[in-house]
Amino acid sequence: MGGTFDPIHNGHLEIARRACESLGLSGVLFVVAGDPWMKHGRALTPAEDRFAMVQAAIEGDVRFAASRREIDRVGETYTVDTLRELRRFLPAHVELCFLMGADAAARLGEWREASELGGLARFAVVSQRDDVSLDGRDLSRLAQIIDAREILQVAMPQMDVSSTDLREKVRQGRSIRDEVPAVVADYIESHGLYQR
Repeated sequence: MGGTFDPIHNGHLEIARRACESLGLSGVLFVVAGDPWMKHGRALTPAEDRFAMVQAAIEGDVRFAASRREIDRVGETYTVDTLRELRRFLPAHVELCFLMGADAAARLGEWREASELGGLARFAVVSQRDDVSLDGRDLSRLAQIIDAREILQVAMPQMDVSSTDLREKVRQGRSIRDEVPAVVADYIESHGLYQR
């Protein structure tokens, strides 16, 4: 599961839990983005802070791990490169499943070397927002773009939480303790993140 996690929140963690349950995954690797091409024009919180928050948030759940793979890569990061690296690193019998939101899935055609993606991992779209939904035809079209047999779907209840909104709440001096793990809220406060 890739993302900027700026900051990681309860919605991210619930997606990972539900994906494990509904797809039968043995675990979820949270791949913290370094310099994502889709986020150009927006200042990101330093990668070390974002990685530290992810590590703190997932601590204690043996199904979850955090990866610095994209942070440590020089330059822009692309999913195809990360999946290729993971394929080289992991035993051949390990099956990868890339989790993504419906908003990201809708832009799959713009991804670098999109037609290679289906050969590197299964893909699963998490549908959680009423404003972005994909039907069977959409999923079939996306599967063709990445040259995959199918794209799986993970259904989520509507969760009204986004990293963008959380950053704004912190800027306004409002509490986000109900929307992020306590250790993440503590980290944000102690490091003065999102204050301006």
